[in-house]
Amino acid sequence: MQGPPLPPELAQDGDVVIGGIFSFRTGQDYVVDTFQVIPEVRLCKNINFREFKFAQAMIFAINEINKNPDMLPGIKLGYKIYDDCGTMDILRAAMALLSGLKGEVGDENCTKTETVRAILGHSGSTPTIAFAPVVGRFHVPVISHFATCACLSNRKEYPTFFRTIPSDYYQSQAVAKLVKYLGWTWIGVIAVENEYGLNGIAAFTQAAQEYGVCIEYSDAFSSSGPPADLQRITSKIQSAFSKVILAFMSHREIKLLAKELYERNVTGVQWVGSEAWITDPSLADSEGHSVLVGSLGFTVTRAPIPGLEEHLCNLRPSWFPNSRFVHDFWEGVFDCSLNATEAGRQKPCSGLESLRDLQFTDLSELRFTNNVYKSVYSVAHALDALLKCEEGRGPFPDGSCADPAQIQPWQVLEYLSMVNYTTPGGERVYFDSNGDSPARYELVNLQMTNKGTMEAVTVGIYDASKTGGHQFVMSDVPVVWGNGGAEVPVSVCSQSCLPGSHKVLQKGRPVCCYDCIMCPAGEISNSTDSIHCMKCSPEFWSNEHRDACIPKGIEFLTYGEILGTLLTLFSLLGVFLTTLTTIVFYCHKETALVRANNSELSFLLLFSLTLCFLCSLTFIGRPTRWSCMLRHTAFGITFVLCISCVLGKTILVLMAFKASLPGSKLLKWFGPTQQRLCVVMFTLIQVVICILWLTIKPPFPFRNMILYPDRIILECQLGSVLGFWAVLGYIGVLAILCFVIAFLARKLPDHFNEAKLITFSMLTFCAVWIAFVLAYISSPGKFTVAVEIFAIQASSYGLLFCIFIPKCFIILFRPEKNTKRHIMGKSNK
Repeated sequence: MQGPPLPPELAQDGDVVIGGIFSFRTGQDYVVDTFQVIPEVRLCKNINFREFKFAQAMIFAINEINKNPDMLPGIKLGYKIYDDCGTMDILRAAMALLSGLKGEVGDENCTKTETVRAILGHSGSTPTIAFAPVVGRFHVPVISHFATCACLSNRKEYPTFFRTIPSDYYQSQAVAKLVKYLGWTWIGVIAVENEYGLNGIAAFTQAAQEYGVCIEYSDAFSSSGPPADLQRITSKIQSAFSKVILAFMSHREIKLLAKELYERNVTGVQWVGSEAWITDPSLADSEGHSVLVGSLGFTVTRAPIPGLEEHLCNLRPSWFPNSRFVHDFWEGVFDCSLNATEAGRQKPCSGLESLRDLQFTDLSELRFTNNVYKSVYSVAHALDALLKCEEGRGPFPDGSCADPAQIQPWQVLEYLSMVNYTTPGGERVYFDSNGDSPARYELVNLQMTNKGTMEAVTVGIYDASKTGGHQFVMSDVPVVWGNGGAEVPVSVCSQSCLPGSHKVLQKGRPVCCYDCIMCPAGEISNSTDSIHCMKCSPEFWSNEHRDACIPKGIEFLTYGEILGTLLTLFSLLGVFLTTLTTIVFYCHKETALVRANNSELSFLLLFSLTLCFLCSLTFIGRPTRWSCMLRHTAFGITFVLCISCVLGKTILVLMAFKASLPGSKLLKWFGPTQQRLCVVMFTLIQVVICILWLTIKPPFPFRNMILYPDRIILECQLGSVLGFWAVLGYIGVLAILCFVIAFLARKLPDHFNEAKLITFSMLTFCAVWIAFVLAYISSPGKFTVAVEIFAIQASSYGLLFCIFIPKCFIILFRPEKNTKRHIMGKSNK
């Protein structure tokens, strides 16, 4: 040991001792040490009831654990609690907890060490930053209930630090989300001039940039600093354009600032407070606290601690006979004297007075006190797991466990990092790799009650463990705003840009200061404060207000429009006439005229014509993948089948005439079998062409958005242009071949006059398709399809009328000519 022993304020012996550092008193006189004498512990002046309540919560939790037979069986927990204020004396207390009090060790206590296995505290970030690295070198875990500085998450600097309160990093994230949620993009920031305030502002500034929030000004001061700093900041608040101020400071600084603003009659300020002061009960007793009404801020959640109220109410000075603070606390609260020799000046105290009706026992705001309670239980769970370790399954090398008789702080540290339990209130407690607890806050609003006091009302929840929009949720509880109005205050540099416009930054100013420019044609912005306009997708176009993309009109040939209806009717009429012709031929299939014109080819031709009329219907309606492949291939195959039948009939006419000449045997080589093979062969070639087309590069539906800027032409893209023209070209070759053969047979005797009909039909067919090629190339949009349908129907009607109508006329109206004698007689003339 170096120097004299420094006894704790509150202590209890135990098998395992837990240390605690709290500041029951705050405020010290400023002293400069000369080091001509050994520096003494500095006196602290003002009583802090909340810190004393923290210590009592620690004692209550330890006693509760000692009474629990299921936790730490056979082990009694003890405690050493120091009461110090000021960073230097808090560090002195931490060193005392590390080194113990006794100067020598004898045989009777060689297995019992005076040093603690864990340290709870301190409430402040600055003192914790000072002693945590020192304690960390001895591998003693430090668990804070109130030190929120994000810098303490640095495991390299603070390897043994844990906390049951979330880091300021999460608070900064929560505040940034709150500010963004309420539409405040132009705010001021004021902090206490220490690690807590400066680190908190740095974390918030980074988070604010991510959410597009700008800071008009940022400043810091200290409660112990010169008054000029406070006056400078007050003047800055008065002249600032922003009406929202984020205050990262303690209750001491916010009281000073509120008093100064109250004296200057500054109103209408919306405060956003840090957890260090937003729920501090002493605010209601401060001068100018009305300035803070309407403040919003995040703080840790409340949780009841059963039995704690009874513990506080039953507190007696006799519990801690060596504690000077408890002695002073009791005399100050009851305005009496516990010392019988001084009873003349004050009324005597019995030490049995009840604390029940005092504010000290008010547990309505158990927030940070619950963190102390969780800290004790975290250490207890770590020790319990250490004692119940099974050899071979431990966390140390080769699965070994710790020696229960010689528990080392570094072993407790190992188990503490693995703590994971659920409190009776349902809260899950664990520490991440940085020693931080899960971040869950309540958003509170400072409101005046009917009694004239200020109360923190919960109006929202922030849970960092959730994702996206579920992290921050506002409740339905009415919020009192700092400006006294019912609406959310406005604090922006520039008014929001309405949908249909976008922000253009003002040169030389922060990103929250901008002008609103209308989006160009074809682009939209559908939300306020858009950074840029979005181009409408090719299938959409901007509306008149440029705030929405409306679908372009889709155009294709439909059954409902006049053109589609007329083409459909013509197609069905063609099917009807073809069917009627088929019925006529079938009913007279044994007559000479039908038999003389090869009835089998005639029926096949009629069937193919029916398919030609029907395939034109596939060109009407919304193009799909299957309809696009079907329409062109069906058209190509049915037309080849049709032309093949006509070609077969033409060859048959020519062969029949040649075979009628003396000594000719041509008809023997072009019988029914050869005719069928001819049709099948010609059709099969087209089928092969179509299969190759569909296999290599088939037609597909295509949205033509180039032809018109305001609408989409839905059409079938050919896929392989070569395939399409190969199909048409093959049809053309067969048609020309048929025309040539029919033309050569045009001067045959009259009873073979079918060659003339075929010649005329092929002439019509070729004329229609030559015209189609020209019209197809020049027709836009759905008229391209209409031209193709017209060509199919016109050529089909041409074949039907030119080949079959004259025969039907003879069959129905000139039956006397429908005889073999008439036909043969006519040939003998």
